[in-house]
Amino acid sequence: MVVDVVEYLVRSIVRHPDDVTVSERSGRRGTTLNVVVHPEDLPRVIGRRGRTATSLRTVVDAIARDDVRVNIVDVA
Repeated sequence: MVVDVVEYLVRSIVRHPDDVTVSERSGRRGTTLNVVVHPEDLPRVIGRRGRTATSLRTVVDAIARDDVRVNIVDVA
């Protein structure tokens, strides 16, 4: 569910929505969501001074039951 929400949110703000992938990985510290976007979309996802990325992480913290981390990667 969290993966779907993150993918929906990120796809709605980028110019290349087909290049967005969100993968989930579980570890000792909780779950990590790796968000992969097109290199041109990286500034849009991070935002000025990281505000968009921080807002995305805040939404994930609000809807996640466990400890979930969000990593934004520009390899597409």
